[in-house]
Amino acid sequence: MKHDLKAMIMAAGVGSRLDPLTQMVPKPLVPIANKPVMDILLEYLAKIGVRSVISNTHYLADKIIERYSNNSFGINFNYIKEETLSGTAGGLKKCQYFFDEDEDFIVLSGDGVSNVDLIRGLQVHKASDAIATIGIKQIPKNEVSHFGVVVTDADGFITEFQEKPPVELAKSNYINTGIYIFNYKIFDYIPKDTFYDFAKNVFPDLLAERQINTFVINEYWSDIGTLTQYQQSSQDLFNKSYTFSHAPIIKTSTGAYISESVLPMSVKFIGNTTIGSGCIIGKNVTLENCILWNNVTVGDNITLKNCVIASNSVINRDLQSQIVGANQEISGETVNL
Repeated sequence: MKHDLKAMIMAAGVGSRLDPLTQMVPKPLVPIANKPVMDILLEYLAKIGVRSVISNTHYLADKIIERYSNNSFGINFNYIKEETLSGTAGGLKKCQYFFDEDEDFIVLSGDGVSNVDLIRGLQVHKASDAIATIGIKQIPKNEVSHFGVVVTDADGFITEFQEKPPVELAKSNYINTGIYIFNYKIFDYIPKDTFYDFAKNVFPDLLAERQINTFVINEYWSDIGTLTQYQQSSQDLFNKSYTFSHAPIIKTSTGAYISESVLPMSVKFIGNTTIGSGCIIGKNVTLENCILWNNVTVGDNITLKNCVIASNSVINRDLQSQIVGANQEISGETVNL
């Protein structure tokens, strides 16, 4: 693989479907097993030989820039700030200066987690001589209405897109994962200073010229685009559906947990829970399938079930199926939803 392989991580979105978690944190910095998703992506890119990465930033941009401008991944991190959003393709166009003519490069979404074999994807792309190659994933047919469906010919080239089709109208159960490999020629299809999307604007033109190839992702893939998907991605890690480096999983008689905080012996775990750094957990607390970010305080004798608690919040009552944003104090009557 070429030594100067480059990549882009799209990191400009607001992440409104993850509200209230994204009120204080941009979506690429939302953690799984206490590690921001973008950390996971950069670690993987470095592992396959990527040394230079650029991101388009917009929402809470300074938090992303501050975290990665001096990083320990061996990645030369570059960025642009978009004052106004310009679409997925428009954001890439603003980064054109970063990439080398006649070269291929990777584009990833800042909210995706996967064990995808990108080296194989690059090989498929190179052999096809296509301008674009998209990673596609086979999913159960009854889930296609939540995704962009792709239809391919016998050679793997895309012949049609269906955006979130009803199950009965879906012509395939393969979906677009948002994992892209492009040749520099892609920039010929994106005008300057124009709001432009891959799906709506770029891909139809490439489709007409039979220039979109695919590679099938047999490995794990998910995104954290919604609160449900975010919680499921955490569970999938415990279930060994995918892997990345993280603090060890500690197993108990009733559950498993990852913690970067010191815990009292009386804490009971049911299911799978992650606890960030600097947390203070009281005595006789029960945590069932929860995600606690950094510096969370939980009072004595509290039970939390299926909850996500963002950083610096204080919990002094039982909660079930609650998402608590950062810097909140929850006390009083028990809440069950």
